[in-house]
Amino acid sequence: MSILGNIISGIFGGPAKAEEAPSAPAAPVHSEPGDLATATRPQIAEAAKPAPAGSVDVAATLDDLAKKSEDKDLDWRRSIVDLMKILKLDSGLKARKQLAKELNYTGNTKNSASMNIWLHQQVMARLVANGGKLPADLLS
Repeated sequence: MSILGNIISGIFGGPAKAEEAPSAPAAPVHSEPGDLATATRPQIAEAAKPAPAGSVDVAATLDDLAKKSEDKDLDWRRSIVDLMKILKLDSGLKARKQLAKELNYTGNTKNSASMNIWLHQQVMARLVANGGKLPADLLS
């Protein structure tokens, strides 16, 4: 199974679909009235869609796994490395470069800080594309 597949499976508890993330960023599901003023029509339509049946609260799931982790300093909300550690996946540079390859990263993999930020954003988008629910601040 792919690294992305392992991440999705670790959160959703079943085989991963690894659906593509939407090409345009979706508007926050719980947006303030002013937020929609700058949103595009596709973003507004996306925000109005109900969550898929059986959707998973990704934040609650990962927060629960973080509480059970031996390492109490993991911040999955900002770090792809910590997210992978919570799921008991290899979070080493080689594994992250493989994940970057799976997700078609076109940047310089030698700049691991930029790659890690991009990976985290992409993984969050893929979790939502697979039916996960995340707070709006994690989708930017």
